[in-house]
Amino acid sequence: MRKIKGKLVLKDGSVFEGDLYGNRAASGEVVFTTGMSGYQETLTDPSFCEQIVVLTYPLVGNYGCNKMFDQSDKCWYQGLVVGELCDEPSNWRSEESLPAFLNRNDIPVLTGIDTRALTRKIRSHGTLKGVIVPSDLPKAEIDALLCAADVHDQVAKVTTPAIYTMGSGKHHVAVIDLGIKRHILNSLAYFDGRLTVFPASAMAEEILAVQPDGIFLSNGPGDPKDLTFVAENLKKLMGKKPIFGICMGHQVMALANGADTFKLPFGHRGINHPVRDIAEQKIVISSQNHGYVVDEASLKKINVEITSVSLNDGTIEGLKYLDHPTFTVQYHPEASPGPSGHEYLFERFTKMMEEF
Repeated sequence: MRKIKGKLVLKDGSVFEGDLYGNRAASGEVVFTTGMSGYQETLTDPSFCEQIVVLTYPLVGNYGCNKMFDQSDKCWYQGLVVGELCDEPSNWRSEESLPAFLNRNDIPVLTGIDTRALTRKIRSHGTLKGVIVPSDLPKAEIDALLCAADVHDQVAKVTTPAIYTMGSGKHHVAVIDLGIKRHILNSLAYFDGRLTVFPASAMAEEILAVQPDGIFLSNGPGDPKDLTFVAENLKKLMGKKPIFGICMGHQVMALANGADTFKLPFGHRGINHPVRDIAEQKIVISSQNHGYVVDEASLKKINVEITSVSLNDGTIEGLKYLDHPTFTVQYHPEASPGPSGHEYLFERFTKMMEEF
């Protein structure tokens, strides 16, 4: 990759200078994720659509890349920011270096900056719009890129364009794709699932027409309030089949039931977030990637039970609806990347389908 002098410019005027690799500028919401590993999975996670992502671990890329870790067919970052980028990986499964992977996917990366200082700024002041640009780019062009950093309706960009099927298990699961990761599909199939995957725009009648045993709502990027159509569709699906939702699916289901959501100052992004599972009476470590949460105060008018909460900030991490067979979690239970140990959620969904 060609290296030039570059910088990250934030909406508030802050500038972080370093070395820029890549052939284009990048603009988007600047967020950080705290995982020590799993960079390839996050790069290909549709939930990161159109964001500039700061990896807090100081050295990134030391075990290379392998296509088996891809969570979709493309990279979704607008840009990447790291302290140090390793171009000589050492791992028996490595097929290419991270710089080669980024170059092949046209992802600009800024290195050599103080990522700790940048992370502390985001944590203290909240997420900010920003741009990665060459150091000599005129201010007028930087300002134009900052204006272009406001994005909406990311789910429309990441959802499948057409219905498809996978798996051959006993339980027929209709998957509403809001930006689903590959390993979530694999996990559903592993737990005896036969999947029909629908785009986010699919009508409720279209979903019910395939006669699924259950419905799964996936993860995805952006603001859940952009998905009014999906929330209205869910109202027609509630009670008809057991429903399991994660991440964005968790939030949209709450909106469909009359609850509210709000944006966190800097979100939950990483593979080591502690959660108290009230229902199971245990602590679990979870993989998370979201900037919005369900507002607990808005649940007072809904017949719902809070099943898990974040140990970091007390926000809601799981809900069970008492008027229809639905449960949701805010985190990613499939461990790609992240810790295992959440298989019981897929098992719970399977049991619900068998007993419905």
